[in-house]
Amino acid sequence: MAKEVLINVKNLSVAFRSSGVTTTAVNGVSFNIKKGETVALVGESGSGKSVSALSILRLLPYPAASHPSGHIYLDGKDILNAPESDLKRIRGERIAMIFQEPMTSLNPLHTIERQVSETLILHRGLKGPAVRQRVLELLTKVGIPEPEKRLEAFPHQLSGGQRQRVMIAMALANEPDLLIADEPTTALDVTIQAQILELLRNLQREMGMAMLLITHDLGIVRRMAERVYVMQNGAIVEEQPTEQLFEAPKHPYTRHLIAAEPKGEPPLFDASAPVVAETQDLKVWFPIKRGLLQRTVDHIKAVDGLSIKIFAGQTVGVVGESGSGKTTLGLALLRLISSTGPIVYMGKRIDGLSSREMRPYRREMQVVFQDPYGSLSPRLSIFEIIEEGLLIQKPEWTSEQRREQAARALRDVGLDPKALDRYPHEFSGGQRQRIAIARAMALEPKFIVLDEPTSALDMSVQAQIVDLLRELQAKRNLAYVFISHDLKVVRALCNYVIVMRNGRAVEEGPAEEIFTAPKAEYTKALLAAAFDLKVAHRAAVAG
Repeated sequence: MAKEVLINVKNLSVAFRSSGVTTTAVNGVSFNIKKGETVALVGESGSGKSVSALSILRLLPYPAASHPSGHIYLDGKDILNAPESDLKRIRGERIAMIFQEPMTSLNPLHTIERQVSETLILHRGLKGPAVRQRVLELLTKVGIPEPEKRLEAFPHQLSGGQRQRVMIAMALANEPDLLIADEPTTALDVTIQAQILELLRNLQREMGMAMLLITHDLGIVRRMAERVYVMQNGAIVEEQPTEQLFEAPKHPYTRHLIAAEPKGEPPLFDASAPVVAETQDLKVWFPIKRGLLQRTVDHIKAVDGLSIKIFAGQTVGVVGESGSGKTTLGLALLRLISSTGPIVYMGKRIDGLSSREMRPYRREMQVVFQDPYGSLSPRLSIFEIIEEGLLIQKPEWTSEQRREQAARALRDVGLDPKALDRYPHEFSGGQRQRIAIARAMALEPKFIVLDEPTSALDMSVQAQIVDLLRELQAKRNLAYVFISHDLKVVRALCNYVIVMRNGRAVEEGPAEEIFTAPKAEYTKALLAAAFDLKVAHRAAVAG
C-alpha cells in the first residue's frame, strides 16, 4: 500500500531583495515527503537546501525574502497562505526543525531546562515535576552526559555538539509528524553521530514520523534516506531512490558530489621553528551553583590540566567527543575565556595581561568560530564585517585598500567578491563559514584557532578549504590549532594530534602514529567509528 503524501512542494521559488537587488535562491523546486518517509535534500553550500526547508515553516526573513511562485501543502492545505494562528500550531507540534546553528536558536539568558520545557508547557500542557522528568528523559535520549547537572547550565557552558543535541531534544519533545533536520550531526563526533542517527531512526519508527534530512554527508544519506533530491544552484537536478542514486547517478553534478573527499597530507614543518603558543597544566573549570545564595557545589572541568605547544608552520589537531573540552581549550589559548595556568605567545606570557595590554596581540591571534552566523553581525554587510578588524588594526589604510583586501580574502575562500555588499542572511551556512574564515585571514595573523571550520561544508568545499588552509600556511608560515570531530579532515591537515576526553589528553603524538598505531582504547574507538563512516562513503563511491 502506497504511503500517503504529507508534504507536497510545487514549483517553489524564493528570492531575496537587498539594496535594490533581487537574488533568486530557489527556482521552481518541486518535491514531496510521504508519511513516515525519510527524504534527503543534498547539494553544495548555497544550492538552496536550507532556504527550501525554512520555507516549509515560513521562517525566512520576510519581507526581505519572497516567494515569486509556488505552493507548499501540508495534508492538502497550503502553508504559504496559512494565517499566523495556524502556523503557531503547526510549528513545533506538527512540524519541528533542528537548525544547523543551535547557538543562534538557543536563548543565551535561559537555562537548558527552561528552553526544553517551554515547548512541553505550550503544546502539551505539562506542569511541575512532570515537565522536569520529561526534560531529563529527552536529554538522556540525545546523549547529554549527567543531564541533572546540565539542567541549570546556560548554552554558552555547553559544547557545540551538546547544544545541537539540546536542539534535537526540543524538536522531538512533541513527537511531530515531520522533523526537518538541517545538518543534524554537523557538530557531533563520529561516535555520537551514530548514536543520534540511530535515535532519530528509532523515534521515526516509533512515532511514524516523516523526516526531511538536509546534509552534505553522503554516508549519512545512504544510511538514513529512502529517497534523495539533489540540488544545484537553486534547482533540483536529480531525484532517485537512495540505492539507485548511489549505484547509478545520472547527473554529472551528482557524480561529482559522490566522489568528493578531502585528500592529501599536511605540509611538512621545520621542527626547529619557533614556538608560537604554548601552555602548561591549563585548567578551565565552570562552577555549578545551587540554592538561594548561589553557592558553588561542584565544577564542570572543561579543561583539566592540559599542556600544548604549537610551532610556526605546524597544525595541531584537537579531537574528541562533544564536551571533551576542545573548543574551551582553543578559547583559553586566545585569552577569550578565563583560565589558570601559564599561556605563552611568541615567548611572552599573556595569561596575566589586561584587555588593553592584549590588544596588540589580537591582530596576530585569530579564531574561526564553529557557529559562523552567531559571530557575523546581521546588520553589517560582508564588506563591513571583514573591514571591521582592518579599521582597528590597519587605520592607515584607505577605504579602497580595505575593500581590495576584503575582496582578496573572499576570493581566497572561494566566494565571489561581488558578494561584499550582501548580508549574512542571504548566504547558506557553509558560505557564512567561509566568510568567517575570510575575516580571520584578512588580518594576516600568525596563529589561528580553527573551531570546526569545515563542519557545515559539503565534501567538495571541505576539500577546497583544506587545500586553502594548507596553501596559506605554507605561504605565511601560520600556526593552527585545528579543532574537529572529522578525522578525515584532521588526517589531511594536521601534523600533530591531541585526543581529548573529559577535559584531559588521553593520547597525543605525530598524526601518522595516532592514525596507524593508536595506543589508548578511546582513540581506537574514535578511529573505528570514523572508519565505519568511511566504509559507507567508499561503498557509495564504488557503487
